[in-house]
Amino acid sequence: MMKKLQLVLVAITLLVSFNVKADEVIKNSDLNLSNPDVRKCLIEASKTDGWRLASVTMNKANKLVLIFDKGDTTRVYTSNEEL
Repeated sequence: MMKKLQLVLVAITLLVSFNVKADEVIKNSDLNLSNPDVRKCLIEASKTDGWRLASVTMNKANKLVLIFDKGDTTRVYTSNEEL
């Protein structure tokens, strides 16, 4: 079940990534996104600043990746720990 969910999330991410033309991509990998409180605070703070959660997925290293968009700018947050 989890593999199917991951596959669907990856497919959606690929579809979105082909349509997104961001001028700037900001990457941050210093957060422990495996902690639910950290994820909640990040999502709420980003929403307050006008960022939209575009995608949540896992990368090849089994780390959680959150992608936020605001206009032509994209922020990518990658967990510093494997899930």
